[in-house]
Amino acid sequence: MLVACSGSGGSPGGAGKSASAAGSASAEAGPGPGDTGGIDADPARLPASRKEALDLIGRVIADPATFGPGVVKRSPYESDPATWPVLGADCVWQQKKPAASVLATLSRSYEVPAAGAKGPMRLSAVVTVHRTRDDARWEMAESVEETMRCPTQQLRQGEMIGSMIASSLAEGEATQSSAEDVLFETGKYQNAELGGGPYPYSWYQAQSLQFTVAVTGKGAKGWSEQDIDTLTSQAHSTMLLRLEAAVEKQS
Repeated sequence: MLVACSGSGGSPGGAGKSASAAGSASAEAGPGPGDTGGIDADPARLPASRKEALDLIGRVIADPATFGPGVVKRSPYESDPATWPVLGADCVWQQKKPAASVLATLSRSYEVPAAGAKGPMRLSAVVTVHRTRDDARWEMAESVEETMRCPTQQLRQGEMIGSMIASSLAEGEATQSSAEDVLFETGKYQNAELGGGPYPYSWYQAQSLQFTVAVTGKGAKGWSEQDIDTLTSQAHSTMLLRLEAAVEKQS
């Protein structure tokens, strides 16, 4: 299966179009007991407003230390919560208004600074809170469509990704138990500012309940795919654990 990649700040590609695909009825519905899936969630702890969603995101999304030692904030550190990235028909990422299905979304940008023979590794994380579980599933489904449509994508001027290899695992497949659905992607990252490349690229996105959580790693000179995977997988796992702690039933 092909899946979409991160276009800006680590936000999942195509997230801005999920509401139209899900339909207006789904976008208007609020969270309820039927939306509690793999996590044993307390419906009262699921956000039902933008304010509640932003509060939850603040408790879940990674800070630099979540990735590991040596990771620092990039500038700008946080995205504008009033926008998110959308992959255009021309396979170029653009910032648009979030879809109607989205209660709140936020991305953060980080970096391992250049040192010695290694260039700066760029990292990002994003958490999105949809109104319903079905809306979050639509975001995952559209991620598949986008890479099939755009195997090479322009993140911004002078910055591209391509040659992507991807897979997905539903809960219970190959011992995957961290989320209802997980998408993985590796590929080649090119950045004129960093000497061209290509460099390793990786992206993880998971969906549980009405939430999606994603991380991105974009390499530079001297970084291996394994180096990037170590940092991104650690941050991704930690955010999923924080999400579960934030909404699960309390004994």
